[in-house]
Formats: sequence, C-alpha cells, structure tokens
Amino acid sequence: MQTTYKTPPCRDRQSRPMSTSTPAPVPFEPAEPIRFDTKIAVLLRADLASWQRLNVTAFLVSGLGATLPEVVGEPYEDADGARYLSMFRQPVLVFEGEKETLRAAHGRALGRALPCAVFTADLFATGNDRDNRAAVRAVPTADLDLVGLAVYGPRGGVDKVLKGARMHP
Repeated sequence: MQTTYKTPPCRDRQSRPMSTSTPAPVPFEPAEPIRFDTKIAVLLRADLASWQRLNVTAFLVSGLGATLPEVVGEPYEDADGARYLSMFRQPVLVFEGEKETLRAAHGRALGRALPCAVFTADLFATGNDRDNRAAVRAVPTADLDLVGLAVYGPRGGVDKVLKGARMHP
C-alpha cells in the first residue's frame, strides 16, 4: 500500500501566516550513531563536467528510491507543521573512477545481482525517459559507455563492487 502525502510548497517564515498556538520545538537530542548494514553508492566517471556529475547523480539515485522503498525514510516536518518529502534513510556515498573502474564495477554489481542503476554517455543527448531507455536498450551490456552507476546492497558487497574507486573530492 502506497501512502500519498500532500506537501505544501516550501515558503520562508515571513510568508507564512502567524499561528496563535505554535507548538514548542522538539529538541534534537544526539543519540548513538546509527550504523547501516547496507550502503548506497554512486560511482561517477572522473572526466565528467561538474553539471554532468550532479545530473548523473540525481538520475541514478532516483532509480534506487523508486524501486527500493526500504531505502526511503519517513516524511519530514518542521516545527510549524510544514511537511516535506521523504529522503533516503541513510547517506549516499559518491565515488569516482576511470572508465575501466566503472566497467569493472558494473560487471561486479551484475555478477553479485545487486540493485544497480546505470547512466550512459548516450543519455546526455536524449531529453526524456522513453528515449533514455531506448538508448540503453540499443547497446549490448559489454559495450555500454558508462559515465555513472548507483548500487545498493550489503556494505561488504558494495565495497567489493567499488574496488579501485576513490571517494569523490
């Protein structure tokens, strides 16, 4: 069962009507760090322009959130009751590597049957989801010109997939 949330547009405090009864803010109390037994990681090709890195990362992680509901947390709400969309429940780690590193990581992700999203160089020339999917479908797995991939799974498995990659600067 999917829950739909009606989220108001984000507004600054000055544009919001004043309430006569504002709830007291809930103090943030640091707790023990939360450790995840899973990892969300994005691997980008090192030669991408800054705008491409951001665009590719956004597209790749959207695939994980849409397909794997367990990676998404609860919706957010501020002290005034304004609601915001849910986000991932854990950090997304971003890595970079050369073309060969990406190709090897892709092969390892497929070999481990880990959930994986890909972004190929061909997708920079398309402008919609239908054409994006057609561009990937037209190329055999071994010939994909990968510029990014996202992978999710057990921490150790994802670490092995990313062997040879380095943290994004």
